[in-house]
Amino acid sequence: MVTGHFGHCEAFNIFNVENGKILEVKAISNPGHKPGFLPNFLNDLGVNVIISGGMGAGAVQIFNEKGIQVITGVMGNAKEVVEAFLQGRLKSTGSICNEHEHHGECGE
Repeated sequence: MVTGHFGHCEAFNIFNVENGKILEVKAISNPGHKPGFLPNFLNDLGVNVIISGGMGAGAVQIFNEKGIQVITGVMGNAKEVVEAFLQGRLKSTGSICNEHEHHGECGE
């Protein structure tokens, strides 16, 4: 399932896609939520799109600086969400979490 807050997920599902098809899915445990760390960690893994329920503005900025597309405001089954993205049916709501919010779902 897609997490409500990017940095607090248990693991990252990394989907390897080619020609609009999912070739491989692997789960990478979240190494920990530290400001600025996860965007660099995922960039080093070759991730080029992030899909989440919500995310802090600082993380969005780092991803954008690295040329990584951020889609927020998403809920549901991760594989189904990725398939919707590949079909061009997934749109970001721009949901940004307050940096001081530590529980609950993120707002828009």
